[in-house]
This record gives sequence, C-alpha cells and structure tokens, in this order.
Amino acid sequence: MPDGMLVWVYWVIGLSLVTYISVYIVRRHREYAFAALTGFYIIYLAASQVLATRVIVFDLVAFTFFAPASVFVYPFIAQIIDMINEVDGERMTHAAILLAFATQVLLTILIAIGNTLTPAPLFGYEEAWQNIFSLSLRITTASWVAFLITANLDAWIFASLKDRFLRREEAFADSALVNPYVWLRTTVSDAANLTLDSVIFVTLAFFGVAPLLPLIIGQIVAKNIIGLLDTPWFVWYKSMIGRGDTGRRRTGTSP
Repeated sequence: MPDGMLVWVYWVIGLSLVTYISVYIVRRHREYAFAALTGFYIIYLAASQVLATRVIVFDLVAFTFFAPASVFVYPFIAQIIDMINEVDGERMTHAAILLAFATQVLLTILIAIGNTLTPAPLFGYEEAWQNIFSLSLRITTASWVAFLITANLDAWIFASLKDRFLRREEAFADSALVNPYVWLRTTVSDAANLTLDSVIFVTLAFFGVAPLLPLIIGQIVAKNIIGLLDTPWFVWYKSMIGRGDTGRRRTGTSP
C-alpha cells in the first residue's frame, strides 16, 4: 500500500476508535465522560504542537502546497470540542478549553526545561532535537492566542446554533445521521474555528517574516478539507449517543 494511502487508513482507524470509545463512555459511564473527552482533547493538542514542527507536502491532485503536519490533527481538536459541547454544554466546554490550554502551557515549560539540560555524550541527536523543540516565543504566543480565541468561538457558535434549532432538530423524524441541524452546527462551528485559527496564527507568527497569503491559504484549505472529512464521525457520535444523553442547555445541565 502506498504511504499516502496508509496515512489515511491510520487516520480513519484512529478517528473511528476514539469516536467509538467516547460513545461507550458517554453511554455506559456518564460520570467519566467529561474527563475522558477532555483527555482526548489534551492528547490531540499535544500531538498538534509536536507535529507543527514538521512541514509536509499536501497534494490535492490539482495543486500542491506546503503545510504543517498538524493539519491532519487540528480538525480532530475542533471535533472533540463539539463532542464535549454536545453532552456537557457550553459552560463545561469552555472549562475544558481552559484546562487543555493550561496543560499545553505546562508542556511548553517542561520542554523548555528539558532543552536547558546538558545532553549526554552518547546522545547523537542533540542538534536535531534543539532544532525541532527550541521554542520561539513569537510562534508559541501566536499559537496560544489563536487557540484561545478560536476554540471558545467554536464552543459559542456550536451552542448557539444548537439552541436556535433545537426544536426543529428534535422534530426531525429521521436518524441523526441525516439530520441537517446536526450537520449544520458542527460544520459551521468547525469552519469558523479552523479558518480563523489559520488567519490569526499565521499573521501573528509570520508577519514581516514570510509572505502571509500563501501560508494562510494553505492552512485554511488543508484544515477545512480534513475538517469536512471528519464531520461524519461527529454525526455518527451524535447518532450513537442518542437524544436522551445530550445536554440541552448551554449551562451544561442535563435535560
């Protein structure tokens, strides 16, 4: 199997596994759902920070552009925000975002501490390590600012659309798999998150250093394509947890 295809196989298996485990916990062990989903959220964020250091070729057949490898992970982050929001409401989603942000600050501090330690003579990869994990204050700040703004915006848009169309959604007779209001809130909130994150991060990180427009367009296109591809997994998640297991109010209380 070509390497390009293998990446997508891993992507599908990984996303399906996390979605199924999340549904199982929500339905069978509701008291642990927030902790479990927030744990997945933190793992995705940490992975995106590491993968962002590697720039990859993104081939869309018609044209090719470069983007950080984290574009494969970042849409998962937007999706897990929706998954938390669906069962715990907007207030708890904002709490998860702040908690996840605190863990990423801690991760950055720990990496910075590790970089100051003297490497052993037998460690032959010190230069490569420093090149990958040396922290740029500007890039780190840009990442944190973009994350805090866009993640909270995602949570607000998702909850607002859910409140606005709740009665129509509940009146829809068919499965959640084809419910247009379920698709609406996750696609709109994720698109706003992924698009605005690309604009804010690239502008703050690379203004005056590199051409902004190609970088912004590359990230917007890559993130939103993958964001659309992973939308069916959220709809599948919603379908499996059922109506009775989802939070109805933006405060995070149960129906």
